[in-house]
Amino acid sequence: MENTDNVNNVNKVDDSENAEVRAADGDDRELIVRLAFGSMAAQTMRAAERLRVVELIGDRRRPAADVAAEAGAEPQPMARLLRALASLGLLREHASGSYSVTPAGALLDPNRPDSLTSFVRMFTEPTMTRAWEHLDDSVRTGRTSFDTVFGTDFFSHVARHPEVSADFNAAMGQASRDTAAALPHAYDFGRFTRVTDVGGGDGTLLAAVLAAHPGLTGVVLDTAEGLAEAPGTLERQGLTERCALTIGDFFRAVPAGSDVYLMKSVLHDWADDQVVTILSHCRAVLPPGGVVLIVDPVLPERPGTPTETGTGTGTEADPEVNLSAGGVTYLTDLNMLVNVGGRERTRRDFEDVCRRAGLTLTSITPLTGAAPFSLIEAVAGPGPAPGPVPTSDTGTG
Repeated sequence: MENTDNVNNVNKVDDSENAEVRAADGDDRELIVRLAFGSMAAQTMRAAERLRVVELIGDRRRPAADVAAEAGAEPQPMARLLRALASLGLLREHASGSYSVTPAGALLDPNRPDSLTSFVRMFTEPTMTRAWEHLDDSVRTGRTSFDTVFGTDFFSHVARHPEVSADFNAAMGQASRDTAAALPHAYDFGRFTRVTDVGGGDGTLLAAVLAAHPGLTGVVLDTAEGLAEAPGTLERQGLTERCALTIGDFFRAVPAGSDVYLMKSVLHDWADDQVVTILSHCRAVLPPGGVVLIVDPVLPERPGTPTETGTGTGTEADPEVNLSAGGVTYLTDLNMLVNVGGRERTRRDFEDVCRRAGLTLTSITPLTGAAPFSLIEAVAGPGPAPGPVPTSDTGTG
């Protein structure tokens, strides 16, 4: 016999939820259209980078015809491109028909120390975007679309294409600048002696830590391809005597001898079992009093709720992790799904992989000025270090 009370209760809940639904208005339609055109906006920015538009305009006002002549382009299509860039907020169109660069657009000048040109080039490159055409397949199957599209995994593909590898390394270095500015002052590195940056790429992050803490020495661990730009980074910072470069594979081992093992944007590249393997290798060489530091976004348990931070079990509202700023992190999470097979994680997710690796998560600190990244600290848990989870994947990210 049907329980009419339950049916009535369900109907009441449905009615309550329906009461919050309103008809779509012009703003809603504008949002959908803007999102649908998002990939076109990205490719417009890519074209500007490839044609050196911002570099050619510089700090002047220049007509489209002049920019076209120096870029080796046709005047009328160039005018259309500049007009589109102005609509995106990257250029400013003046009554005279000339254009100047906005503060945001200036970040596309490769000569600036804070340039994001490599980041834009990599994230609009077919290597990064083609698998997104198969996002629905990844959602249906849970499998990485990149492997199907390119016939190999992402990192193997990058390693086989030197130009893409160089762009990827440069993009990761540029993406680390805000974190490199924030991290050295967000944690007490002064009580340690040596830091190993696991999967540290071109050394941007570790160089910032060493520069701020003269008593530290360091090691950057990565593949040969990942370390290609690191010597230049260390030389520019005057750190060649204080920092070693070690070619290795964090799925096989992590070098002993440090009391801090640091990872930024590494764990999100990999599935949980692989993450446990990486962390287990860190735990195996962690000395008494040593720490593992993870720099990654920390998702809230569900969108729109506060991210769990601090050392307790409660939640603190993080103003830099919300639906607007955090929206990029949710897209990054999908990027991990389609391209590399990893994912972004919540506090509970990080606690779980740390526990499985013999570590205890002790704190999460949002990095001010480097949203959406947080600093996650873990120490050796009770008992002996567990063995790594068997994995067939090799090569650092």
